[in-house]
Amino acid sequence: MGLNTALRISDILSLKWSDVYNFSTERFKSHLELDEKKTGKHSVIALNHATISALHCFMEHLPDSEFSCEKYIFASKKTENKPIGRVQAYRIVKEAAAKTGLEEHISCHSLRKTFGYFAYKSGTDSVMLMEIYNHSSFRVTQRYLGIRQDERDAVFMQVNL
Repeated sequence: MGLNTALRISDILSLKWSDVYNFSTERFKSHLELDEKKTGKHSVIALNHATISALHCFMEHLPDSEFSCEKYIFASKKTENKPIGRVQAYRIVKEAAAKTGLEEHISCHSLRKTFGYFAYKSGTDSVMLMEIYNHSSFRVTQRYLGIRQDERDAVFMQVNL
């Protein structure tokens, strides 16, 4: 979810199955609509194939009692009718990163940044990224995603005197 939606972890953890799944048609929704917690802005996010596939796989491994419209997607096992907390989400992300061999520091916010970095590198318009992240300028977005440093590094790597 974090890699494919660019949502903050606070928004991801607040999602319920009814936000992404239509129980009457028994299909995943094409879009996720939410009011972002930090900014209060209304966002409409297309759910791509990778997101739907991951949610479907996750759903299949849940007990039937955990898959209903009012249940949180990332439900706490300790506290009834609550999502997992930010700390638990961080532990899960950190463990998943370690299992893939990533040695860099990784956090829940890294997922949001990774989305933007790869979107930019694949040719996404800079204005669109600014809009997705609600930044005031592309310079802010470049700094946020670490793009400026990558471009600086490329200059030094190209000049071999």
